[in-house]
Amino acid sequence: MDADELKNEAAVSDAPRMRHLLEEAARILKRERQKGGIGQQKIKGGLVDLPPEGKAIVVGDLHGDLNSLVTILKESQFLKRVTREKTYLIFLGDYGDRGELTPEVYWVILKLKTTFPENLILLRGNHEPPPGLGVHPFDLPYFLKARYGRESEGLLQFFLSLFNLFPHALRVKEKYLMLHGGLPEKISSIEDIAEAHQTHPATPHLEQILWSDPGNLRGSYLSPRGAGIIFGEDISRRVLKLLNLKILIRSHQPCEGTLVAHQGRVLTLFSRKGHPYHNMKAAYLDIDLSAPVKDAYQLSEKAHLF
Repeated sequence: MDADELKNEAAVSDAPRMRHLLEEAARILKRERQKGGIGQQKIKGGLVDLPPEGKAIVVGDLHGDLNSLVTILKESQFLKRVTREKTYLIFLGDYGDRGELTPEVYWVILKLKTTFPENLILLRGNHEPPPGLGVHPFDLPYFLKARYGRESEGLLQFFLSLFNLFPHALRVKEKYLMLHGGLPEKISSIEDIAEAHQTHPATPHLEQILWSDPGNLRGSYLSPRGAGIIFGEDISRRVLKLLNLKILIRSHQPCEGTLVAHQGRVLTLFSRKGHPYHNMKAAYLDIDLSAPVKDAYQLSEKAHLF
């Protein structure tokens, strides 16, 4: 299997094949939750724990950009590396919407998950919406209908069920926290993050994990997105210290590949480019998890731009 073969498979997949792939991915994700992990991944609720070992290729928002996904797979050589060294491919969410090749992007990431379940981590973004926290406009139903016609409604229900099985955060102990949006400001322990999907909507934790952005002012204030918050450096410092972690790696915000905030505590990673975001560059990370922790400036400097 190589990246071009995956791309070609995605181009010819029909509704029955997509449904079968969704069902297989759901079985794997359910089993991971029930058993508390897979391989070196330890999973508790919506939190994945990775040991500080091996390498991690980290991908931000894709939003239906199949070309960027294929570029990342080729340049990172993940499909070769995964067979000879401990390498994880970590996605930070927002696989679909905005780009018309949304079904094809989902095909590729789910095919990767079912082929290399121990090495693939699919985090949830705000465009994999939980009940009561929808995104507008939500393009997935339209792209499914354009691709699969009358069978699209059934596939949409499979997708919505699958999204509820995606974890929403990843921790590399004493080093990195990875999630889609932002830090939940009023947590008291890592368990609050792990259980955020269960306490939603009674607590704002999941909403803030999926929707929040870093800002330049102290404290927190309402987000113009209509969900989540804008959180200041004081919140990043306090929450990361509480969790005994150093750096937040997140996506969610369009940028020219990477963006550093909060004096190097927060790195934003964006992995799709072009319309409708009009960024000229995208990026992915290739991190040695066993090496000393790098701050956001160092991670940005070493990011792979394309």
